[in-house]
Amino acid sequence: MQFQLYKMKTTLLLILLFKTAAAALPGQTFLFNGFHGASLRLDGAAEITQSGLLRLTQDMKEVQGHAFHPNPIHVDKISSFSTTFVFAVASRHASLSGHGITFLLSPTTRLVGSLPSQYLGLTGRNNVVAVELDTVQNLDLNDINDNHVGVDIKSLISVKSTSAGYFTSQGSFKNLSLTSGDPMQLWVDYDGIKKRLDVTLAPVESVKPKIPLLSMRIDMSSREFGFESVYVGFSSSTGAIPTSHYILGWSFSVDGVVEGIDFSRLPSIPGRKSRMLSIGLPVILASMVITVVVVVAVVVVYQRRKFAELLEDWELEYGPRRFSYRDLYVATKGFRERELIGAGGFGKVYKGVLSDGRGEVAIKRISHESRQGMREFVAEIASVGRLRHRNIVQLLGYCRRKGELLLVYDYMSNGSLDNFLFDPNKPLLSWSQRFQIIKGVASGLLYLHEGWEQLVVHRDVKSSNVLLDGEMNGRLGDFGMARLYDHGTDPQTTHIVGTLGYLAPELAKTGKATTATDVYAFGAFLLEVACARRPINLRASPTDLSLSDWVLDQWRRGAVVEAVDARLEGDYAVEEAELVLKLGLLCVHVVAVARPSMRQAVRFLDRDIEMPELSVDYMNVGMSGLDHCMGFDEYFMSYATTSSNQGFLHSSAAESILSVGR
Repeated sequence: MQFQLYKMKTTLLLILLFKTAAAALPGQTFLFNGFHGASLRLDGAAEITQSGLLRLTQDMKEVQGHAFHPNPIHVDKISSFSTTFVFAVASRHASLSGHGITFLLSPTTRLVGSLPSQYLGLTGRNNVVAVELDTVQNLDLNDINDNHVGVDIKSLISVKSTSAGYFTSQGSFKNLSLTSGDPMQLWVDYDGIKKRLDVTLAPVESVKPKIPLLSMRIDMSSREFGFESVYVGFSSSTGAIPTSHYILGWSFSVDGVVEGIDFSRLPSIPGRKSRMLSIGLPVILASMVITVVVVVAVVVVYQRRKFAELLEDWELEYGPRRFSYRDLYVATKGFRERELIGAGGFGKVYKGVLSDGRGEVAIKRISHESRQGMREFVAEIASVGRLRHRNIVQLLGYCRRKGELLLVYDYMSNGSLDNFLFDPNKPLLSWSQRFQIIKGVASGLLYLHEGWEQLVVHRDVKSSNVLLDGEMNGRLGDFGMARLYDHGTDPQTTHIVGTLGYLAPELAKTGKATTATDVYAFGAFLLEVACARRPINLRASPTDLSLSDWVLDQWRRGAVVEAVDARLEGDYAVEEAELVLKLGLLCVHVVAVARPSMRQAVRFLDRDIEMPELSVDYMNVGMSGLDHCMGFDEYFMSYATTSSNQGFLHSSAAESILSVGR
């Protein structure tokens, strides 16, 4: 009897010790079939919805979200681990999305310095190991495309990546679109003995493929990575495209086989039909389809006549970026005048609301009667639609109907900058707002000239083409006249387009739009924003006709800052104002090689380098009066046509013109 009592006490003690040991290692194994009641560390836009979804970002621009399991895992105790999760990426736009999702191991749950605009919710310099599901191609990070899976080790440049997809049991590869909105399942398996990491992707409810999508050697010991414990979780960001990033279920295990996810218990993605409806509803409605089709056919014939648009075979490759005329007609309520938000020499701009949930857009109608060059024009428009920068208005797509083109852009709630400069009914822009807008436009132009896979010459930089978002950030828009070239190639002669006062003088003779002609227009823009005066005022007196000549006269008098908008009443940073005005004069120099590149202009504005003083010799060359707009002498042309248009302070001609004179 005493022996049995002793045995019972011993058993209870062992059970108690086992439970205590298990409690001492929290978070080593867990399973979430949906996230109702889950205790996670969330920040940013991350939340658990009422349906049990872990939503890292909601359908908004410029948001980020992070979600971590609350208990850290001791790295030295990890010989192996396995995890699997079901995710989905849902975007308003069929061919565009935010910056994707990462599964990560991080020494901290506070990712200080992470951005909502890029880097998938991580920082530019991070100390994490991540598996990225990347849906935006960032050439600065050597991304292979805009639909890939990669492994990042303490850097956002993936050590290994491959296009999203999976291998069938027969060994063939099938592509998957991460932005399809369909749920998918990812497995991450680490073998600490073999020092091997496998990543496998498949459609939801599929059997785990035997062949991993990618595999690599990696040592995840604390000696190698420099931290004792890690948190496991997810990060995401949207950037310029409103996107929802979802985690539906998650299973994790250390030193063991990961428990499978129960798909029947996973929450549904908003807007997606359940499997019951997707199977049963077509059967119920089958008898009604024929009747509906007959009625619809009659309506379609009528609608096609009303909304007929031109579509040729070669345009099919641009399909995802092409909008139907009907959708744009409905979005603008028939292009009625009440929806008109702007007009210019190249067309009218209307505000529209797309009925497919993509929200507010700006739609520009451009007359384009000539069929010659239409294919090249549309190809460039489709290419420009792939540009991604916080200071560039996103071109979402186009529509072609009869003799007109319609370009669809993100809607900027505060309209164009020139309204704030010249409309007395608009609030007065402070100097800090103007300087921030100037720096933003400069950053956007630098991206066009140097930061993308092709060189983009905008050809129409001016205040009316700078749009302001809800936070008064400047974004360069209207790429209807932009030209794209491969880096290192010479620009082609084109028709001279643009606005008087922003046109570089060499255009009158060469007809070649270059980065230097964009810099010239940027210089006119700088003076315009600082002084709140048009570059050319045909109604003014001869001495005030050209803004650049007028500012130059102020400089010669030693009072260049007196050219700043008088309405500011002296409330501005004098050094910044002087920098902007002098840089403007430098950019509108008649000799193209004497102008800085946009990279140098950005560095001047950021105070990374000091701008050289404008010398008397430089001023004696003359500025950009109307006489130069009609062509200028062979002396200056010899520099403009034989230079690369990228040099600044690198040629003897430029050095003599810009020699320091104080």
